Amino acid sequence: MYEWDFTPVIQNADLLWQGLVGTLAITGTALAFGLPLGLMLALARLSPRRWLAWPAGFVIEFFRTTPPLVQLFWFFFALPILIDIRMTPFLAAAITFSIQSSAFFAEVFRAGIVSIERGQWEAARAIGMQRKQAMRRVILPQAVKRMIPAFTERAIELMKTTTLVATVSYADLLYQANELAQKTFRPIEVFTATALIYFVVIFGLSLCVQAIERRLAVSGDSTVR
Repeated sequence: MYEWDFTPVIQNADLLWQGLVGTLAITGTALAFGLPLGLMLALARLSPRRWLAWPAGFVIEFFRTTPPLVQLFWFFFALPILIDIRMTPFLAAAITFSIQSSAFFAEVFRAGIVSIERGQWEAARAIGMQRKQAMRRVILPQAVKRMIPAFTERAIELMKTTTLVATVSYADLLYQANELAQKTFRPIEVFTATALIYFVVIFGLSLCVQAIERRLAVSGDSTVR
């Protein structure tokens, strides 16, 4: 029978903590840049101007359909050769996952905007709003409420996808876990603890988002009444 021993993991918990901070840093950076970029791509794709819609559509489909690991390797290894800059693992990961997540967020934004009834646009125009004003004041506030579950799912997928940064030696949670497993010769305990950390963080995020959804639903009902 295998004898479990988490003592080495507990003694080196600071390494896993540093890795978790690294994972959250990459995830937070990708969300901070990916969401606004995704909104811009969605608006461009919905534009009646083809010179905006077609390039935006290409960017969205390209980064949605190519493997994120290939994208990461390209930004880390190929881009520095092309433009002669020094690329750190963090910078390569931040660029990769910001653009990659923006492509998925763009589709979430697009679907949310399209789901709003045409009558809302007509009502906004009836009171003198321009298209940009209607989008900002009427359409987006309603669409965002409908997009929260999809945003949550994409944020969770993003956090799990960031484990790929270990391949370029960025000290995220998985990278630190692998280092600790080799150091302590306790891979079962180390990766079990790592899985539990991911579970606690992601499940906690899901609970927070569910609470926000319930509050928005309540506020929406009270507004209707």
